[in-house]
Amino acid sequence: MEKDGHTDKQIRAILSSSKTVAVVGISTNPEKSAHYVPKYLQSKGYDIVPINPNAEQILGKRCLKSIEDVEDAIDIVQIFRPSDQVLPFVKIAISKNPKVIWLQKGIHNLQAEELALEKGIDVVFNRCMLEEHQRLFG
Repeated sequence: MEKDGHTDKQIRAILSSSKTVAVVGISTNPEKSAHYVPKYLQSKGYDIVPINPNAEQILGKRCLKSIEDVEDAIDIVQIFRPSDQVLPFVKIAISKNPKVIWLQKGIHNLQAEELALEKGIDVVFNRCMLEEHQRLFG
C-alpha cells in the first residue's frame, strides 16, 4: 500500500498546528500501536481524546463510547480500525469537522477518503503519527 500524497512540509504543518487528537479504537493493551502511539503523542503535548466503547479509562482519561460523544473541537481524528471498518467512523467524524482524518499505517479506505475530502477535511492514510512525528521533529 502506498502512502498518501502529502509532502513532509504538509505533514509537519499538520502535526505542529494540531493539539487535539480523538483516537478511535484506542487500546488498553500497551503492546498495541493503538495504545503506544497515542501515549507517545500525549507525552509530546497532544490532548488525546480516547474513544473505545469497551474501556472506562485509557491514558488517565475517561473513554468516550463514540466520536459523537466528543463535545470540544477536534484537530485530528486518528483511526485504528481495519480498512473495511473505517467508513462508518469517518462518516461520524465528518460531523465533528476535524481538520484532518488520519488513518494509521496499513489503513486506507478510498470511499471514506473521498467522502472526507468532499467535505474539505484533509485525509492522511497509511502513515503512523508516532513515526512521522519522530522523523520530522526528532
